[in-house]
Amino acid sequence: MTDPTYDTCVIGAGPAGLAVARALTERNLPYTHIERHTGVGGLWDIDNPGSPMYESAHFISSRTLSGFGGWPMPDHFADYPPRQQILTYLRSFADAYGLTDRIEFGAGVESVAKNADHTWTVTRDDGRESVHGQVVVCTGAQWHPNVPELPGEFAGQIRHTVSYRSADELRGKRVLVVGAGNSGCDIACDAARSADHAVISMRRGYWFIPKHVFGRPVDTLAHTGPKLPMWLEQRVFGLLLRILNGDPRRLGLPKPDHKLFETHPAVNSLLIHHLQHGDITAKPGIARTAGDTVYFTDGTSDDFDLILLATGYVHKVPVAQKYFGDEQHPDLYLSAFSREHRGLFGVGFVETNSGAYQLFDTQAQLIAGFIDDDRRGRPAAARFGELIRTDRPDLSGGLKFVDSPRHTGYVDSSAFVEYLGKVAARMGWPTQGQEPAAQPTPVVVP
Repeated sequence: MTDPTYDTCVIGAGPAGLAVARALTERNLPYTHIERHTGVGGLWDIDNPGSPMYESAHFISSRTLSGFGGWPMPDHFADYPPRQQILTYLRSFADAYGLTDRIEFGAGVESVAKNADHTWTVTRDDGRESVHGQVVVCTGAQWHPNVPELPGEFAGQIRHTVSYRSADELRGKRVLVVGAGNSGCDIACDAARSADHAVISMRRGYWFIPKHVFGRPVDTLAHTGPKLPMWLEQRVFGLLLRILNGDPRRLGLPKPDHKLFETHPAVNSLLIHHLQHGDITAKPGIARTAGDTVYFTDGTSDDFDLILLATGYVHKVPVAQKYFGDEQHPDLYLSAFSREHRGLFGVGFVETNSGAYQLFDTQAQLIAGFIDDDRRGRPAAARFGELIRTDRPDLSGGLKFVDSPRHTGYVDSSAFVEYLGKVAARMGWPTQGQEPAAQPTPVVVP
């Protein structure tokens, strides 16, 4: 029987948890995998209680650059896969690597506690406890909505988009969507097609990046094209967007108050389309509310039945908040390794400007490499332990991100991937998982 102090507890069976489970499996490291829901998929399962998923959701990175190492998304998937295909992909991944049968489903975690001997006790919702040498928290970053207070007294309904599921909820209503992140843009487009009256409010201007340029997914162009200095890339792609979209002010959008790539990318082709066709109207920030009326900072006003707050999420880690610290951005080395608490890791909390799965994969491989070498007493573990305590690399890629809570600790994907690769090479660890022994073909859910 395996000594439980050598066991790693993985909490959550969404994409981050699956990446960690595979990395541990590939090194034959013992682990316990816990998931509160009844199946694999995390937030991509729209039936998972508390999930922010909605029917019209799609990936904002292309299938070409979004899959885990060794398990690419199949060619018959859409360029930007819808939620059903993503869920199918995640479940096929778990099955292909033998991860599904090892997951303890229907088991929520109440708390994680550090023991005097540096092990960790994980307490489930039903009171059962288990002891582990390490804990990897993969509970995700989009479950706890950021809900700002709106000035005044609004007589209609106010909801955060975490509870939004379908455009059917908008029919016959006057709808205001607050926020222009990717989910906000998606839901604003749902409102443009389904609501009686649709408005989107944003406090600052954004660069809206189309999903396709020259008939190709936009991220594949950036990935395969020549590598330019960041200042030149901003100028070249900024000029291209101005040619494609024109002056945003003619559509009521504020001019961006920052350079391209200095905020989380808004990858959406349809919002501009609906603004151009009058299906939705753009307004600046909210000054106050009174009754059914919302007054905007430009002096205009409009009446609404429903305000949907697409105002983002905080990175709460309720099962172990006292160890992770800041709710907005936990101070984790390489967004994965606790600096203060040995044996505590987190995957799924990185904020960056690209698809996340390959980043999760690399983080998982580093975690598994560290755990394996640490147990075997290899020098790499000691060297890496010193990096965890002292290394604070600049991962901005030369970008000056806007001053907002979301962009605290934000990293540029290219700089992040490059640095992860350098660290992994120094330690002798891989950066992505391998192909499974057998590869069943994923089945598309209609």
